[in-house]
Amino acid sequence: MDIGFIGLGNMGAHMARRLIEAGHQLVVYDTRQEAIGNLTARGAKAARSPAEVADAAEMVMASLPTPDVVLAVATGERGVIEGKRVRRFVDFSTTGAVMAQRIFAKLAARSIVQIDSPVSGGVTGAERGTLAVMASGPRAEIAAIEPALKVIGKVFFIGERSGAGQTMKLVNNVLSATAMAATAEAMVMGAKAGLDPRIMLEVINAGTGRNTATEDKFAKAVLPGTFNLGFAAGLMLKDVKLFLAEGAALGVPTEVIEAVARQFETVCTELGAEADLSAVVRPVENRAGVEVRAG
Repeated sequence: MDIGFIGLGNMGAHMARRLIEAGHQLVVYDTRQEAIGNLTARGAKAARSPAEVADAAEMVMASLPTPDVVLAVATGERGVIEGKRVRRFVDFSTTGAVMAQRIFAKLAARSIVQIDSPVSGGVTGAERGTLAVMASGPRAEIAAIEPALKVIGKVFFIGERSGAGQTMKLVNNVLSATAMAATAEAMVMGAKAGLDPRIMLEVINAGTGRNTATEDKFAKAVLPGTFNLGFAAGLMLKDVKLFLAEGAALGVPTEVIEAVARQFETVCTELGAEADLSAVVRPVENRAGVEVRAG
């Protein structure tokens, strides 16, 4: 299958690589020439713009950082919408339902079907092909591209409504963010009281407090002090704010998630939006005067 792929960052590069290894012919584009070169070395063809990608492939996939970037790539000047061959736009990014619906309508006017397919599972999931792919859009269109999606991970059909996949992704991501924020405070409190961080994680993971942060992220990035999960705190804050906006529109109370947003805002203010997701523990450590580390 001929596939266009736009956005070769921490996630996109691995997804594109897996598609090449599965035998698909890829045309790729990124703003960074180095990222393009890494894929052309594996057999992909390079394009000079999103429109050029969409000239070469009926299906164009995208993995991009923010809603505004997705909008520009999909519908802006020299965007996918100007492509001569494209018929499907598969978006793996996290944009929120409102933006997904906006892009869907613009592309539909040019007879291009948007398939909203945000993913979860992090860089490791992208590398291993074990991502959760939350696809929404016309069921027949999703069925037609499912073999390619399965190369990336496990495919879940969320619904035919545009943006349904985005809502599912935000529900997932705020739980991940909450686990990180709550675990940061809990682990710092235990460390301040003199508990061994590794023993804390062993006990938590054998009990009812276990979560994705205790089972994986803290042992991998916080205890060794590497802070290298590969997902920026600023991107997580963006996802949390998108969730809060959708919750407000639906009239759903979000007091816990509002507190989580404040914690990530502190990280971004004090350490920068590019700080790793796992750095959410550092402002808590700084205020408590103790670090959660173990060799």
